[in-house]
Amino acid sequence: MGAALLPDLGTEIFIPVCAVIGIAFALFQWVLVSQVKLSPVSPSSGSRDSSNKNGYNDYLIEEEEGLNDHNVVLKCAEIQNAISEGATSFLFTEYKYVGIFMVAFAALIFVFLGSVEGFSTKPQPCSYDSQRTCKPALATAAFSTISFLLGAVTSVVSGFLGMKIATYANARTTLEARKGVGKAFIVAFRSGAVMGFLLAANGLVVLFITINVFKIYYGEDWGGLFESITGYGLGGSSMALFGRVGGGIYTKAADVGADLVGKVERNIPEDDPRNPAVIADNVGDNVGDIAGMGSDLFGSYAEASCAALVVASISSFGIDHDFTGMLYPLLISSMGIVVCLITTLFATDFFEIKEVTEIEPALKKQLIISTVLMTVGIAIITFISVPATFTIFNFGTQKVVHNWQLFLCVSVGLWAGLIIGFVTEYYTSNAYSPVQDVADSCRTGAATNVIFGLALGYKSVIIPIFAIAVSIYVSFSFAAMYGVAVAALGMLSTIATGLAIDAYGPISDNAGGIAEMAGMSHRIRERTDALDAAGNTTAAIGKGFAIGSAALVSLALFGAFVSRASISKVDVLTPKVFIGLIVGAMLPYWFSAMTMKSVGSAALKMVEEVRRQFNTIPGLMEGTAKPDYATCVKISTDASIKEMIPPGALVMLTPLVVGIFFGVETLSGVLAGSLVSGVQIAISASNTGGAWDNAKKYIEAGASEHARTLGPKGSDPHKAAVIGDTIGDPLKDTSGPSLNILIKLMAVESLVFAPFFATHGGLLFKL
Repeated sequence: MGAALLPDLGTEIFIPVCAVIGIAFALFQWVLVSQVKLSPVSPSSGSRDSSNKNGYNDYLIEEEEGLNDHNVVLKCAEIQNAISEGATSFLFTEYKYVGIFMVAFAALIFVFLGSVEGFSTKPQPCSYDSQRTCKPALATAAFSTISFLLGAVTSVVSGFLGMKIATYANARTTLEARKGVGKAFIVAFRSGAVMGFLLAANGLVVLFITINVFKIYYGEDWGGLFESITGYGLGGSSMALFGRVGGGIYTKAADVGADLVGKVERNIPEDDPRNPAVIADNVGDNVGDIAGMGSDLFGSYAEASCAALVVASISSFGIDHDFTGMLYPLLISSMGIVVCLITTLFATDFFEIKEVTEIEPALKKQLIISTVLMTVGIAIITFISVPATFTIFNFGTQKVVHNWQLFLCVSVGLWAGLIIGFVTEYYTSNAYSPVQDVADSCRTGAATNVIFGLALGYKSVIIPIFAIAVSIYVSFSFAAMYGVAVAALGMLSTIATGLAIDAYGPISDNAGGIAEMAGMSHRIRERTDALDAAGNTTAAIGKGFAIGSAALVSLALFGAFVSRASISKVDVLTPKVFIGLIVGAMLPYWFSAMTMKSVGSAALKMVEEVRRQFNTIPGLMEGTAKPDYATCVKISTDASIKEMIPPGALVMLTPLVVGIFFGVETLSGVLAGSLVSGVQIAISASNTGGAWDNAKKYIEAGASEHARTLGPKGSDPHKAAVIGDTIGDPLKDTSGPSLNILIKLMAVESLVFAPFFATHGGLLFKL
């Protein structure tokens, strides 16, 4: 087999050092963002030193804009404060309910896993080597419960920190837009980077510390140690589910309500301060697109790592106690932080954006640079940390794998992610023909717009699915299920850059809203709109990555589940498996129906409230009276808390019900079915919604001759585009992104409870 070049001590140093570098870099970016002051600066105190290329010392006031009015800065600060308070209050309410669930589910894990051996405290024969004794099942139950709680708390903290950073940066981005689009871009992007690096580093360091602490108890029993670590992934994803669904319902209820009454009925601009739902809409961007997405990608990272570690623990790395080889998944993630740090500097320091047209290419370059550099990083890590040959557990046998094959497994996942990103961009950016065709279809009304948008979404599934299929085939051929798990980690290895690009979108969207509400000039709104349009596309790219990685992660978890539940093969032709397959394929539709209906019913209440205020508050349309923003915020909060419970319960209870009553074979069918259908619906829903949104923005911007023939705002084609955008809102921001959590979460939950299902499950078939 041969030994790796990197000693265990090197691994013990490299991983935490990379995590600390990530956290330090995030804090440094935050300090730079905080240089933009949210208080009026007098000319005497404002430094006129413009030697700093990124303009932090530029005096903020542009005379020709007529903005030497300090009221504008104060107004921006006031609006930012209202958005931040609304988002914080919603998340605290959500976490209160989710916290109760977390404690209850932790107790369930302990009881179910502890009962596998009748709560015995005696050592047991090891699952994969009956000659050796391993720690009792009760220990696995206790440590799985602890790792579940750790994963849940880390997921919640990741989402909350992201939201705090985004609400801190939104008004600062608006103020910087007065100096030019380049300055505003840098503030928004740096803020996204703060979130990206904090999340990547926190996820890594918590997992690393947990493994080392658990090792003190488990000693030589690495199989038991890494089985108990799977709870970390379950905790991360279960919190992400509620964050994504709750946040998605909140943001889209407000968005749909604001758009339908404000833009379609009252013909006022987006984010007009007269619109009662405008604050709730901007709060929603932060709780759904930022906090929800942060928890979601953290969950993917945690589960991919757990799936790889479980398979590795019963392969030669675990059997031979090769600690460096064992922690290969964490080494990949550590290298990812270093690579993303270098990549971020290209956007903020090496190149400067001067024109609106340079925004999208700059974000695309981030994806390309990070992928190219990461390929080199993966090669270095693989050849120094993994022996030349080793064996990987493959459904009962040990498969011999070479280190160059492992390098290809990770790389194929990484490059598949880039392909998915670019295809998503092609189908959702208004720079290309698909979205322009959707915009053109608005000439004949909303119906043709909807038909074209749906067709675009279905078509956009083709290439990503081929990319996922190729990466699964290559990685499985080379290194069995371990190969699939590290391919998912490859796709997620540049998570810090991916999150920076993704979080940039909602920050820019908020910046545009603040500019409109503060009554800033048309030129500034044009700049923030350009940032926002690029942000829409990057958000779609981020969702593409999340869905692609979810497909690989859930397949890897499925493999680990099959191994842990001692299933020799999953035969589709047996009735037990086939009924699971067909029911599993139905679940994403059921889940989507619940989330879409939730958005619809919440939006209905919002529309009624906004109409009521316009009809009953004298002077509201004239701008002489203030709307009641708080009532709209409360409607969104109450609706999302109430409506997130049924979809969450569907996902969390399905594996338990199927496993207990129908057994592990039927459950394996359910997991396979939900994976196959969930990925398709998720990609098409996200891209359809993204395309409708950007078709509307294409008409509003009027940047080309073609776009000007469809506009201006308020024209019939524009109204048709707004209706398409409104239909797409729950697709792209609630149902689509939540589906990738459904397929991952059911798989990781099945993996955690596998020993219980294998021992006590299948009650109906035992009658």
